[in-house]
Amino acid sequence: MTEFTITLGNKSYSTWSLRGWLALKQTGASFDEIVIPFRQADTRARILAESPSGKVPALRHGDLTVWDSLAIGEYLAELFPDAGLWPSDPVARAVARAVTAEMHAGFAALRGGLPMNLRGRHPGFAMPPGIGDEVARIAALWQNCRSRFGRDGDFLFGGFTLADAAFAPVVTRFVTYDVTLEETAAAYRDAVLAWPALVEWTEAARAEPWVIEFEGIPAPSIPAPSSPP
Repeated sequence: MTEFTITLGNKSYSTWSLRGWLALKQTGASFDEIVIPFRQADTRARILAESPSGKVPALRHGDLTVWDSLAIGEYLAELFPDAGLWPSDPVARAVARAVTAEMHAGFAALRGGLPMNLRGRHPGFAMPPGIGDEVARIAALWQNCRSRFGRDGDFLFGGFTLADAAFAPVVTRFVTYDVTLEETAAAYRDAVLAWPALVEWTEAARAEPWVIEFEGIPAPSIPAPSSPP
């Protein structure tokens, strides 16, 4: 029996689940997964049996349940201080927490207009109003973090941290919806896509049988390729 169990939604679509799962994966700890597909007759009841908020992800560790992706990351960072979930430098760590919190709480237009779909591709997708400004803000955050703190590695603060876990679903959206990025942001996108944990998640997502259709989003015009999104 493993020490941890994490409850997730569909891997193709659940952004918050991806964040919590990446944090747990980064610790190197063994864990079990419970995947509960969305939009099923028993979805709500099944999630409530694992998560008091009725939302995913939820991490169970002994008698403790942590039911928010950011709280899961903070808890794991305390349990596994050598996992590098936050930068060791206090200035970098403060900025990492700030950008992670901004992603956690903001970018409503992007969330609503570009839902995560790891099996979809929409070349030439027309951005709904308001998303362009949020894409620019995200690209500026990436540029700033990479130039100030990330020169010793491929990620925002060098090594993979909770900040990168927070932005991983955004990275996949930018590919799904054919978002053009400048050089630094594009290089960061590609580094996250190649991260072995995200590759593993993506492969599992593509094996799922469930399909969700989103209002206002056309069916993907081309099938998802064999490489990570």
